[in-house]
Parts: sequence; C-alpha cells; structure tokens
Amino acid sequence: MQDILVFAGSARTNAFSKKLATSAALSIRRHTPIRARATLIDLADFDAPLFNADLEFLQGVPESMQAIKAMVRSHDGLLIATPEYNGFIPPLLVNLFSWTSRPEPHEPPGLVYQGKPVALAASSPGRLGGVRVIPRLRDAASELGMIPVPGFVTIPNAETAFAADGTLDDEAMARDMDALVNRLLTLCLKIKEKQPKRIRDGEQAPGQNDKTGQNDKTGQTVKQAASSVG
Repeated sequence: MQDILVFAGSARTNAFSKKLATSAALSIRRHTPIRARATLIDLADFDAPLFNADLEFLQGVPESMQAIKAMVRSHDGLLIATPEYNGFIPPLLVNLFSWTSRPEPHEPPGLVYQGKPVALAASSPGRLGGVRVIPRLRDAASELGMIPVPGFVTIPNAETAFAADGTLDDEAMARDMDALVNRLLTLCLKIKEKQPKRIRDGEQAPGQNDKTGQNDKTGQTVKQAASSVG
C-alpha cells in the first residue's frame, strides 16, 4: 500500500488548484494496479508566518509546519497541484518549503524531502493551464531532494474543467491524471521494494545523517529506481 500526500498551492476558498488536488486524490484512491491511499490536506488549515530566520531563532519552526513535515515523512510520495502566480511558484508554496526544509537539531536542511517522489500538476482559468509554473516548481522540488516523476498535468479553462463529484470532466485530461498517478505510484513502489526491510519498517536510512547521503548505496538505489520510471 502506497501512501500519497496531496495538497494544492493555494489557500483560497474554491481555488481551482484545490479542485485539481481533489481530482488527483480520487485518481489515487481508485488506482487498481498499485493499491494506494491519498491524504488530502488544505494548506489553509496550516497557517504560518512569512519565513524569517530571526523568528525561527526566537520561536522555532511553527507547529503547523512541523505537522506537515511529519506528514511528508510518513508518506511515500507527494502530489502537488498548483496555481501559477506571474509565471512562478505561488508564495504559499515558497513559504511552505522554506519552513518545512528547516532542519531539526543535528540534521541537514531539507532532509525530510530527500528521495521523496513527487508528481506535479497545475491549473489556470486561462488557455495555458499554468504550464509556466511547472519547470519552476520542478526545479524547486529537485533542489529540496525530491524526485519529480516524468511528465505533468495542466488544466486550462479550469473554471469549467471539473464535474460535481470532483473528477475531471474531460476524458483526455482524466486519462492524463491517471497516467501521472500511475507513474508516481510506480516510482514509490520501486523505491520501497529496493529499500532494505529495516528501512521499510521505519529505521533511518544509511547516510541520512549527512548531506552526502545520496552518494551511498541507499541514494544510488533511489536514483536507479527513478531512472526506470517513464
């Protein structure tokens, strides 16, 4: 069973990206070749101040961001549905990554994301479907150590793209989402299968106590699994 954390890069009520995240969660839950569970969260429920190192020094990482870190750590992969802000990543996601990548004592920054598969999707009321944000978000995810799966889904004219039950109205778009989900779950499964049993059972992977962990056997295994998908 693969566990996927799903969220949108918008806190706005009725945001198109929230609808896209819902449709992605539905696709994950009905996926049959690889059994999976989707945890759909709303970032509006995890309020946090604008990242500020002075604030971190005085108060530490906000509890809301610690909660998301714990969820990222406990899930096999992520699916992020995002809007596009001026062709760039929305501030909500930038702030989320800034806080959640902050290290616990005696660990490097961003460890929680290392080797974590992620699928990317975007939506927009315009004709481009938010496609310009995808390479920027892919770069950000990669810099944090995540493994973006090949491809993406973009939803143009998002105002009319979703059915009442949360699914995508357009059959071709729905197939694209199912295909993206399949690639994500396949990568999650390959990584899990290549891990030693003690790590699958929750023990820390070798090399995760330093930033060069991607160069040890576990890091090589993750990269090999990623290269075999897509």
